Amino acid sequence: MTLLRAANVQLAFGSRTVFEGLTFTIEEGERVGLVGVNGSGKSSLMKILAGAAKPDLGELQLRRGARVTYLPQEPEFPEGATVQSELAVSQAPLKDALAAHTELSRKLEADPAHATQKMLEQLSALSDRIEQAGGWDTEHHAKTLLDRLGVKDWDRPVAQLSGGLRKRVAIARALLTRPDLLLLDEPTNHLDADTVDWLEDELDKLPGALLLVTHDRYFLDDLVDRIVEIQPGGGLISYPGNYAAYVEQKLVAQENAETAEHKRGRWIAQEVAWLRKGPEARRTKSKARIERAQKLLAEKGFQRPKVADLKVVAAPRLGHTVIEAEGLKKSFGDRKVLDGVDFRLQRGERVGFLGPNGVGKTTFLRVMLGEIPADSGKLVIGKNTKVAYYDQQRAQLDPDQTVYDAASNGEDHVELADRKVALRDYLEDLLFPVPMQRMKVGALSGGERNRLLLARLFLEGANVLVLDEPTNDLDIVTLNILERLLLDFAGSTLLVTHDRYFLDKVATAILSFDGEGKVTRYEGNYDMYKRLREQSQAAALKAAAPKKDEPPPREESAAKPAQKKPGKLSYKDQRELDGMEATIEAAEKRKAELEAKLADPAVYSQGSKVAEVNQSLEAATAEVDRLYTRWQELQDLAAGTA
Repeated sequence: MTLLRAANVQLAFGSRTVFEGLTFTIEEGERVGLVGVNGSGKSSLMKILAGAAKPDLGELQLRRGARVTYLPQEPEFPEGATVQSELAVSQAPLKDALAAHTELSRKLEADPAHATQKMLEQLSALSDRIEQAGGWDTEHHAKTLLDRLGVKDWDRPVAQLSGGLRKRVAIARALLTRPDLLLLDEPTNHLDADTVDWLEDELDKLPGALLLVTHDRYFLDDLVDRIVEIQPGGGLISYPGNYAAYVEQKLVAQENAETAEHKRGRWIAQEVAWLRKGPEARRTKSKARIERAQKLLAEKGFQRPKVADLKVVAAPRLGHTVIEAEGLKKSFGDRKVLDGVDFRLQRGERVGFLGPNGVGKTTFLRVMLGEIPADSGKLVIGKNTKVAYYDQQRAQLDPDQTVYDAASNGEDHVELADRKVALRDYLEDLLFPVPMQRMKVGALSGGERNRLLLARLFLEGANVLVLDEPTNDLDIVTLNILERLLLDFAGSTLLVTHDRYFLDKVATAILSFDGEGKVTRYEGNYDMYKRLREQSQAAALKAAAPKKDEPPPREESAAKPAQKKPGKLSYKDQRELDGMEATIEAAEKRKAELEAKLADPAVYSQGSKVAEVNQSLEAATAEVDRLYTRWQELQDLAAGTA
């Protein structure tokens, strides 16, 4: 059954049409991901569907009695709101149902002889409403949500919270409403990776429909069963399946469109040649053919969508020492942020930082950049090391400057691959057309400001990129481009991001900030980090578990085969284990190469290669999984636990 339908919606800002004649439906229980490039109107459409904004034209139809909850990118709260008051508001329907259930139960207990079938049916319906709205213990559920989201102060005014904590309160408020349709606009911004994992599980449990705008591709892979893409110019294309299915279908659709465009081009060439033969040659031809040829010439053919063409300026080669830290300590009052941290960044490494918000990731970056001093410890920056820093607050951008001035640094040209390019042309390649270059930076969307700052950063000629939350607000197309750029970058990268998919693609190591100033390094990408951390936590729990007194062995136990002692691997198994690390590294590299190839827009022009690359990637992924399984088997054998 249709839950929500928007018909013939039109929206424009001044002379710019965002969408026109747009029709969109959501069915009951459906999970939909909404994607499109920055500026295509995703957030505007979400506001219209939520009733928070009105279109210029069109109508909105919502199933009678359906409840809709909307979580915008930047949540709003009433003046004087506290954490508790906001969650109480979100649970108003539940509290009303609880009050009605209590009152009706009291009446039935007081006078059971006059209980009617209608009253019993009402009581049953109220029970169903309570269960659907989240259950009977409302306050406990709310506090559990807040605790898991890292919000500890139940009575604290929302105005005193940081942007990240405000977003978490808004997420809890939205989850507690348990609506028929939940609209989420970039819900993972400001959340750490573990909280994003948890939120994904919570959303998966919700019974209602979901419409989701997010750049988190794992979210789209795991949660949605349909992807809707807003096209430039405002059209919609719907693709069944999750994000991976969408990518494959889109590649095939573009291949078919390019084939059709090639045939159309040949036909146009043929018709133009015929038209040029003059009246004598055309006299015997039908008038319909002439009209068809003229119509064909007037049509707009298929054009590949433009993508931001980010470039990195050539940088000096890194020396043997890049950045090295030994015994770094940093505290703010009684709170330890860094407690004897050792770290070495090597040439070509891409190290991702993970940990809860406020645990010290940005502080560590700023200490290494020399922006704030360490309390103690040693820091060495290589003499050839040149750093470019991306600040998550984008403080380097002046909102009162024009886009052109913000990118220029006083120069009208940029050096790209040993050639001079006019800055105006380079900005056009970054999807900032000339009229937009005259706009103030403050008028840009978050994604556009992000793209501008990244472009300026990559023009600095640095060989070490320090990126603090660079993925926020970027559309998926630009994320793919940034991934490929970092994979091709000859220098080193330090990267703070909650984007798990992004870390899986680009990271060669993960620094886990575990609290109390402790930092642990894990080699590999995000998936490898999760496996190694789970193994480490399981081993720690096992070691900490109290050992039960064992009964004396029975006589018949002597007949049992002796268990293998730790370290008693066969010569062949030991050699396999010794070489496993290099084998896994090679398999991971092969997988990363195939992923980068699939993300490369150039592969779109070789449609026949798409299926081949996908098959190779599936085989490479299976091989990596097999190697990890075998590595664990050998480790268990060596430890005597197999």
